[in-house]
Amino acid sequence: MARRGALKANLLVAAQRAMAEHGTSVRLNQIASEAGVTAGAVLYHYPNMQELLFEANQSGMARFHDQRLEALAGISDPAARLIQTIRTGVPEGPEDPDVRLLCALGGEAARNNLYALLLTSLFDRQVSMYQGILEMGVASGAFVLRQDTITIARNLVALEDAYGYRMMAKHPTLGYDSAVELIVEYARLATGHPLPLEK
Repeated sequence: MARRGALKANLLVAAQRAMAEHGTSVRLNQIASEAGVTAGAVLYHYPNMQELLFEANQSGMARFHDQRLEALAGISDPAARLIQTIRTGVPEGPEDPDVRLLCALGGEAARNNLYALLLTSLFDRQVSMYQGILEMGVASGAFVLRQDTITIARNLVALEDAYGYRMMAKHPTLGYDSAVELIVEYARLATGHPLPLEK
């Protein structure tokens, strides 16, 4: 049973890599090649390839909500929570596989209602995550917000997406550190807090 679970997990990762490389029109044999198995082995675990792609997308998106919330465990200071959340929302670099996957999905969302729904749900959950941090900061007296929480939260997520996309496009002057600094600078203006970044 554990072996089957490991094989399915491997297929999800392989499907994510294949979609990031080939887009959402990825074929069964491309996923099988990424996983190092036969197409029949893929179909044995996932007779419906759309189910595999759906699960792979959900799993890939977990990094940008579920795992970010987990990273906040034990951080009580709202400023530190905000900085940590921004840091974990920026791509590691232009080859970041999870962000490449999201970019591939974004390109298909206008034509595929399922992908549009997945991306909309992720955006809304990220906004809610930021709103919780902002509300904590206001309640503790650390933040004096210049706008309502939903506006600031939406802008923070939109900045992550925009800079992430530019990094995927290999913009020569945008890297991880500069993108984080630019987003934090907006957060400073929005919260009235200096939000110091440790180097």
